[in-house]
Amino acid sequence: MNDIKRNKPYEGKLKLSGEAFKDVRGSYVLTVKDHFDAAHFLAGYDGPCQFLHGHTWDVEVSVCGQSLDGVGIVYDLKALKDDLHAILENFDHRFINEVKPFDEINPTAENLARILFAELSEVMPEGIRVKEAAVWESPIAKVSFVPDACC
Repeated sequence: MNDIKRNKPYEGKLKLSGEAFKDVRGSYVLTVKDHFDAAHFLAGYDGPCQFLHGHTWDVEVSVCGQSLDGVGIVYDLKALKDDLHAILENFDHRFINEVKPFDEINPTAENLARILFAELSEVMPEGIRVKEAAVWESPIAKVSFVPDACC
C-alpha cells in the first residue's frame, strides 16, 4: 500500500537543465491579500460618499527583496499575512473617521493605501521593502500607493 507510483523523468524538448537559474539575477515580489469591513464618510465630497456608508475593503500588498534565507525564501508569507492582518485590525468593524490618522485626514481609498504602505513599511525586516499597497473599495474600484512612481 505504501508503494508510490511516480512518472518517469520528463525527456521532452524543454527538459530542465537544473543550471539555468544560477545566473539569473533580480528581486522577488511577494503579494498577499486580506480584507476588512468598515464604515466611513468623505468630508467635503460632493456626492453620495459624503454620507456615512460602508465597504468590505479588500487590501493587497506587495513586498520585495533580493536575498533568500537558508530555506530559500525572501520573507515568510505567513509573517507577511500576519503583519497585514494586524494592521487591518485597527479598522475592522470600525468607523474609520474615528481611527488615527483618519480623525484628522479624509479616509479616502488613496489615503488608506498610503497609510497601509507606511505602517507596513515600519515592521518590515532589513532587506525587505514594501513595493505597493492597494485598496479595493468595491470589486471594480482599486487605488494603489507606490513610492516615487508614475505620474
